[in-house]
Amino acid sequence: MHMIRRVLSFRIANPILSGLYYSFFWMMLGALLLSLLLWSSGMQEQSLSRYIYLVHAIAAAIGGLVAGKRSGKKGWYHGGLTGVVYGVLIMVIGFLALDTSLRMGDLLLLGTVFASAAIGGMFGVNIRNNL
Repeated sequence: MHMIRRVLSFRIANPILSGLYYSFFWMMLGALLLSLLLWSSGMQEQSLSRYIYLVHAIAAAIGGLVAGKRSGKKGWYHGGLTGVVYGVLIMVIGFLALDTSLRMGDLLLLGTVFASAAIGGMFGVNIRNNL
């Protein structure tokens, strides 16, 4: 039984990649919740911008927390780097899928995800050291 559990489980050793994995997972869950909110209520798509920033900030914070926990040191660095890579990937996906250009909102998104992921990384290091 132990052999099966070891084969079926995998662990991403790189803290940045594991943080990105968790960030994108939580971003997808947040997008699903926002879609359900939009579908079930009379809300318009134009009024979702604050919620979108909130979903990205929460996803980046969780990714930074995981990156800081996996690294064990320099949580702000690993978390912030995870946030920057996450933000750049979101902007590249938006550019390729929607043919958008770089706007001030994109720089605000990049700053938001950097800050929230760096704070999450600091908490992640401290969670690892205290447990």
